[in-house]
Amino acid sequence: MKHNKLNNKVAIVMGSQSDYSVMKDCEKILKILKVKYQVLIVSAHRTPKRMFKFSETAEKNGFGVIVAGA
Repeated sequence: MKHNKLNNKVAIVMGSQSDYSVMKDCEKILKILKVKYQVLIVSAHRTPKRMFKFSETAEKNGFGVIVAGA
């Protein structure tokens, strides 16, 4: 992927709300660094179509980095 000014956000993606207890540390670091981010709960098992749509449109939606955990 080519980096440009439009792809300046980080997606923090997790499979369920219970994963947030681990992923919140990533969010804290991004806040400290003043990096734009978005937290998303997208289950590859329960909502596979949503996961595919997210991954197919991530670059177009401005994400340059995806941090994922489950």
